[in-house]
Amino acid sequence: MTTAERDHIDAFLETTAERLPDLDLEVEGIVDRISGINRRIRNSQKETLVDYGLTPEDWSVLSSLRLRKQGRLTSPGALARDLELSSGAMTSRLDRLEEMGLIRRHRDSEDRRAVQIELTPAGRVAWDDAAGVQGRKEAFFASALTGKEQIQLNALLRKLMRAFEAAEGGKTEK
Repeated sequence: MTTAERDHIDAFLETTAERLPDLDLEVEGIVDRISGINRRIRNSQKETLVDYGLTPEDWSVLSSLRLRKQGRLTSPGALARDLELSSGAMTSRLDRLEEMGLIRRHRDSEDRRAVQIELTPAGRVAWDDAAGVQGRKEAFFASALTGKEQIQLNALLRKLMRAFEAAEGGKTEK
């Protein structure tokens, strides 16, 4: 491997190999690189969200609402279950998003004790704009690979993901 092909993980692995000769460096390299890429993508997303006055927690709620079928309302309880949050955490998030004008609460027409949540037009615009910016950033990251390499990498990552899902009994997370 040439110097130009090396990354900082290679130097770390060389040092690690000296101290831990039984460590599988290929496995360690995979884990460290995936972790580093994940951290950079999350940091990029946080930077994008800050520009829109949003937090990653806000984003998860808005995403859940935005990706539902058009015009479909949902309850706070259903959102909390989808996002694996307590009802208290969901209430706090919804309060913040409502104050920002990004969601609206409605009394359920069939059960006046129940509340339904919807994304407001401002919420839709904020989500769409932030998603567009982040999508362009992610496309830039992926542009280091050719189209064929992107397909190969997706196939390999899918294989890893399926192994995790099988080990977890089919449980999926986002």
